[in-house]
Amino acid sequence: NVESGRTNLVSVMADRRQFWMEGMLRRDNRIVDIQILRNIGRSNSFFASTSILVLAGLITVLGATDRAIDFVRDLPFSASVSRELWEIKVLILIVVFIYAFFKFGWAMSQLNYCSIMVGAIAESENVTDADLSRARNAGVVATIASTHTNRGIRAYYFGLALLAWHIHPIALMASALTVVLVLYRREFHSRTLQLIQSDTEKRDD
Repeated sequence: NVESGRTNLVSVMADRRQFWMEGMLRRDNRIVDIQILRNIGRSNSFFASTSILVLAGLITVLGATDRAIDFVRDLPFSASVSRELWEIKVLILIVVFIYAFFKFGWAMSQLNYCSIMVGAIAESENVTDADLSRARNAGVVATIASTHTNRGIRAYYFGLALLAWHIHPIALMASALTVVLVLYRREFHSRTLQLIQSDTEKRDD
C-alpha cells in the first residue's frame, strides 16, 4: 500500500479500491457499485474479443508467409529475413496475444466474483464485522483483477513493439525501450498518479 512507500499507480489504486468497498458498506443502494464493476468488465471483454481478432489475423499472416515477407522487403530500411525466422516472429506474437486473452478472461471472471461478493453483504444498518471483512476481500479481488488487466494491456504494448521486429532488429530495440519508458512514466510519474495519491492522502487525513 501507499504507507509502505510503494508510491506507484498500482498500489495507490489498490488503496483506493479499499476506500471504495468500505464506503459501499454505508450505502443502502449498491446498484452503482455493481454497475461500476460491470463497466470495468466490459472493457476487459472488449480487449479479450480484440485479442481473438488479432490472433485470427496473425494466423492468417502465418498462412501467407511468402506474400508477407515480400511486402516487408519492399519497406525502406527493412532487414532481410528467412522464412523460418519470420514464422518464429509471428509465433511469438501469437503467444503474446494468447497470454493477453487469458489475462483479460481471468480478470472478467474475477470481477464477476467481486460483484457476487458485493451482493452478499448485508444492508447498511445490519453490517457486521464479517461484512467488513467481506468488503475488504472484495477490494482485494478487484485489485487482483486489475493486476491481470494491466498485464494484458502491457502484453498489447509489447506486442505492438514486437511488430517493429519485422522491419529491423534495431527498430525492435527502440520500440521496446519506448514502451518501457512510457509504462514507467505512467506508473511512477504521471499526473494521474499525483491526483489519485493526493486524493488518497486527503482521505487519510
